[in-house]
Amino acid sequence: MIHPAAIIHSGARLAGDVEVGAYTLIGEHVEIGAGCRIGPHAVITGHTRIGRNNRIFQFVSLGAAPQDKKYAGEATRLEIGDGNTIREFCTFNCGTVQDAGVTRLGDDNWIMAYVHLAHDCRIGNHTIFANNSQLAGHVHVGDHAILGGFTAVHQFCRIGAHSITAIGTVVLQDIPPFVTASGNTAKPYGINAEGLKRRGFPAATIAHIKRAYKTLYKSKLMLDEARQEIAAQTGACPELQLLADFLDNSTRGIIR
Repeated sequence: MIHPAAIIHSGARLAGDVEVGAYTLIGEHVEIGAGCRIGPHAVITGHTRIGRNNRIFQFVSLGAAPQDKKYAGEATRLEIGDGNTIREFCTFNCGTVQDAGVTRLGDDNWIMAYVHLAHDCRIGNHTIFANNSQLAGHVHVGDHAILGGFTAVHQFCRIGAHSITAIGTVVLQDIPPFVTASGNTAKPYGINAEGLKRRGFPAATIAHIKRAYKTLYKSKLMLDEARQEIAAQTGACPELQLLADFLDNSTRGIIR
């Protein structure tokens, strides 16, 4: 299952059924779980832990030192969950001690070519990152979010669950859950209604989310007033608690 031209450090821990392609380099502190397939010419280094059933294509770089001048060789980590697809030329860096010390990718994510996850990013589950999506450091992305090709996200921004960005979107502030964003810089363009339908959200719930969007963006309320109104709407639609909590915890402000 391991090509003889692969170079695997004796300290690396690989499950017995892991496949490794030719000329791939796996470092001393790497752990790879059962069912993973690693293509040729990949580099997996650093304190990197990879879960089960991941498909990692050729020419990726996982676990390298963060692109941060403050990094001084600390034993920070990269953690990748289960069932992810990581396509060609992706680069995921380890975390820094200035944050929690870990960059984390969850489960069942679909990561296309040339995606960059910088240090201390936190990605949830079931996301889709189209080609050349780029995350700066400390970015958090919620479950089921979709980033269009060439989306660029500034440091410390948060991308809410079930949101979607168009191609070439530049994100300088937080994108709330359920929102469609586009432009340089990103502006809101309604909710991700089609995505919600595909995930089985009932029509009544989608209608409540549309109402909350209008409260946030169309009512001319101040942000604090809109937050209070959306919090009141959670009684009729518990799914809106996700939006209410996001607004309460936003530090960079939301796209407007």
